[in-house]
Amino acid sequence: MTKMTLSALIVVTALAAASGASAQDAAAGKTSFNKCMACHAIGEGAKNKVGPELNGLDGRHSGSAPDYSYSDANKNSGITWSKDQFLDYIKDPKAKIPGTKMAFAGIKNEKEANDLWAFISQYDKDGKTK
Repeated sequence: MTKMTLSALIVVTALAAASGASAQDAAAGKTSFNKCMACHAIGEGAKNKVGPELNGLDGRHSGSAPDYSYSDANKNSGITWSKDQFLDYIKDPKAKIPGTKMAFAGIKNEKEANDLWAFISQYDKDGKTK
């Protein structure tokens, strides 16, 4: 009986730590998003800037944000944004989509890129957090 109680406590503690880690990742990602803000907006009322607004990026097809003038490379990339696609892209945008207009050297640090995805992917297409 004591082993079962201890096992349950370990599971509950692990789940609590995991959910806390997600919040921390998104918070760290918000800080990382400062690198993106010159060109991109996110959240309620976000508008296209030099780059498209990023609301609802998870599951969105590349080159499809309304009223943004994308390069043909982005429109024809065939990418549907997901965590894996984003992480591959953000390391070196011009290598992932040759001909993209995005002039950004990329984020090479894997933790930072994951934190950034945690932040961006929490927004739905209307800019509300999920």
